[in-house]
Amino acid sequence: METIIFTTDMLLILVILAITIFLFITELVRIDVAAMLAMVSIGVLELIPINQLFNGFSSNAVIAIIAVMIIGGGLDKAGVMTRLANFMLKLGGKTENGILPIILATVGLLSSFMQNVGTAALFLPVVTRIAERTHISLSRLLIPMGYCTILGGTITMVGCSSLILLNDLLNTINSNLPDSVPQIVPFGLFATTTIGLVFLMTGIGYFLLLGRWLLPDIKTKAIETITPIAYFQRRYDVNGEVFELLVTPNSVLAGETITTYLKQLNNKAAIVALLKGKNLRTSPAQDVTLEIGDSFAIMGNNLEIHEFAKRFDLLLRPHLGIFNEMLLPNKSGVTEIIVPPGSPLVGQSLLKVRMRKTYGITVLEVLRHNQIIRENLRDLVLEGGDTLIAHSTWEDLAALRNNRYFVTVAQECSEEQPKIYKTWLALAFLGLALGLVLFAELRLSIALLIGALGMIITGIISIDESYKRVSWQTVFLLASLIPLGSAMQHTGTATWIAQNTLILIENMPDWLVQTVLAILATLFTQMMSNVGATVLLVPLAVNIAVEINADPAIFALTVALATSNSFFLPTHQVNALIMGPGGYHVKDYMRAGSLLTVLFLLILIVMTRAIF
Repeated sequence: METIIFTTDMLLILVILAITIFLFITELVRIDVAAMLAMVSIGVLELIPINQLFNGFSSNAVIAIIAVMIIGGGLDKAGVMTRLANFMLKLGGKTENGILPIILATVGLLSSFMQNVGTAALFLPVVTRIAERTHISLSRLLIPMGYCTILGGTITMVGCSSLILLNDLLNTINSNLPDSVPQIVPFGLFATTTIGLVFLMTGIGYFLLLGRWLLPDIKTKAIETITPIAYFQRRYDVNGEVFELLVTPNSVLAGETITTYLKQLNNKAAIVALLKGKNLRTSPAQDVTLEIGDSFAIMGNNLEIHEFAKRFDLLLRPHLGIFNEMLLPNKSGVTEIIVPPGSPLVGQSLLKVRMRKTYGITVLEVLRHNQIIRENLRDLVLEGGDTLIAHSTWEDLAALRNNRYFVTVAQECSEEQPKIYKTWLALAFLGLALGLVLFAELRLSIALLIGALGMIITGIISIDESYKRVSWQTVFLLASLIPLGSAMQHTGTATWIAQNTLILIENMPDWLVQTVLAILATLFTQMMSNVGATVLLVPLAVNIAVEINADPAIFALTVALATSNSFFLPTHQVNALIMGPGGYHVKDYMRAGSLLTVLFLLILIVMTRAIF
């Protein structure tokens, strides 16, 4: 074995790699920004030919992911998800053991052709509705749903980003392999289907047999959909009616804060809305000053509110007037709106987002890691997985259905029922895309784009809506990390790491080396994206396989599959998405995911060696 001499270029790429991993773990900047910093650094230092620096943006993997996201959006718009929910309820009944396998099998199979986080986002309101109808705790359903979504992504080579990326990485690696080493043959669409189905069936059986002990039964503090008055009664622990009062010039309370007003009522009332000039606010802060001419809606005892208005010269209006629409249950409501990981709103404050003006919703409180945040909401910086308890009209809430920045849980808002022919048309274009992947000599990206364009041209989903359905953070993350993998190969860094790793695992059988790589990939994916872990470890795995005369394709596939072994911590996007609605703590993931992580590794090693 020829010894690779350590060079300055290797040192530079290792420094870039270390900084990138550090930024991924600490999230000092968003992970897509960290990836772009790595790409630009590689270009500035000329660690790969400059004309190859931006090849990631035109790569087969990136275009395929964009097409998959559009196809998923088309299936959603065509009403496939709604019909699936109704079908699952009819088939599974209302018991946990009856409905759970139906949910898990459905999300697992669907995620084999859609991005994991997209499937989870689409199914979150479906599972919430099922929980409401069956009176099963949502926390008993969401972790199994999320985990089986991740497992289902391993069934095909388009089910998750790491598998879509794998063939592109192998093509790059092939160009750098010595002439004595055979070229690695790319994997077909269903190359992982047997392994993925075993993963999925294991996950379903795991939760059916052990779920009663592993899953928490949390009475979440999240609100599904309630009337505004019911919400304010619950939040402020105040019963009674709602009245509209006007601050008159004669009132001694003019210029005082809401806190002062409520003290006069011994805090047995709540001001739930305020009209200040032309600005209508729901649930105003307690330090807001009420001036002459301001109107406010106050909830409390009838006699006490009448006496309060008379004592302080406040005009008691006979009807709610302007506050009527915001409190009528058929016009508006209080519901959950989730900020999914990867949303452009992550990292921005509520003040900067301007929720009320931009989207027509008023954020009343935020649920984060089972914590309720009500104070200083204007300055609160949003995180992925935050659940916003928000008040809005049903019309404004319906408009958010097509906004990828949010996941809406409410089902009450009116929306046009999709026509049945569009459902079958969407499924036909999905079938066309998959048929082209299987039977036509087309690149994966072109075949999937044909299906996506078919949905756009036939009006299943508009082109503007298609752009919104694409997670551009994922696109830039993937496209920016591809040069990092290329640079590791081009500079010989991957080979150098492989040689030094071999010193540590010298004389081990190849199955044990493969297991070490799988464990390493599992650890990496807990700390960073599965895309990042794949880009970093696949070249290393191939080089190690070449050095020990093992099959490099098996080692590369092992790494790409092991990056889906993300069950121990809520770091995967799917796990982060369900954390707030389920009311989970980190310990819930550790308890539910520890044994599944070990089972995943065992199945992975046994199945890859048995099949390949």
